[in-house]
Amino acid sequence: MTGITQNNAKRMVLIAGRSHPELAQAVADNLGVELVPTRAYNFANGEIFVRFEESIRGCDVFVLQTHTAPVNEWIMEHLLMVDALKRASAKRITVVAPFYGYARQDKKHAGREPISARLMADLFATAGADRLMSVDLHTAQIQGFFDGPVDHLFALPILAAHVGRTVDRDKITVVSPDAGRVRVAERWTDILSAPLAIMHKRRDPDVPNEAKVLEVVGDVKGRICVVVDDMIDTGGTIVKASEALFENGASDVIVTATHGIFSSPAAQRLQDSGIREVIVTDTLPIPPENQFANLTILPIAPLLARAIKEVFDEGSVASLFDHVGV
Repeated sequence: MTGITQNNAKRMVLIAGRSHPELAQAVADNLGVELVPTRAYNFANGEIFVRFEESIRGCDVFVLQTHTAPVNEWIMEHLLMVDALKRASAKRITVVAPFYGYARQDKKHAGREPISARLMADLFATAGADRLMSVDLHTAQIQGFFDGPVDHLFALPILAAHVGRTVDRDKITVVSPDAGRVRVAERWTDILSAPLAIMHKRRDPDVPNEAKVLEVVGDVKGRICVVVDDMIDTGGTIVKASEALFENGASDVIVTATHGIFSSPAAQRLQDSGIREVIVTDTLPIPPENQFANLTILPIAPLLARAIKEVFDEGSVASLFDHVGV
């Protein structure tokens, strides 16, 4: 017999950048592992240095970084960590980006524009990533930008369970904020056994973070409207949507979104809007100055940990969502 036979057990390690340490620790706690000790700091001119303090040779590595503000800095740190892992002989590198930066730039709206979401995928592939994992990508087509496996997770079960526990289901109407979210809204209607309404709006591609709501398609009079979206940035679109719903007779408005970006002046807008509750997950850190009285933040770490465990065990990530039809 020629060669050498080894019976080494697989080793999974979790590494995290500096963008959201609370989420990283929560994921580690749910997995029952410790984060790999990592040195990371900025030089005086802004360049980033990273180094892992223990060997990861032959490991199945999950490197977690959410792309919060300052987005470009944390994306660069994420890329550098992936490159360092590749050069340290990691067996497999899975990029875990709960919020995927530049996801809104997934197509050209006019000539001479970049498709930044595609460039992001290319950058991670070039750096050495074997697999991507993210939560509620802005559009599903982004999965096709990366030439490898992509685990697209959904916060729908977490958000819908909270709404189902706290709101009278007989009074709920699920509202899609635009045509692009109708499929997701339909899954909400299946879970909550509620009717659907759609906001018909037109957005000016030359004016970011603003949209003009034209009309509400569906009956919302006397109903508790649950608006379902993937992210809230400045809050302008959501506030206009809530105003249109109240004008059409809605008795109450609840807003749900996976990612709470909350760029200024979102917190003030949402607090003063008359919206009963804004529900988001903690895929992004939300500092105290961006929090407000009617905000509810739900943990995403248990879902990320379960997905990471399924990937490491060569199981089925899709099975996590079989009961909600996503």
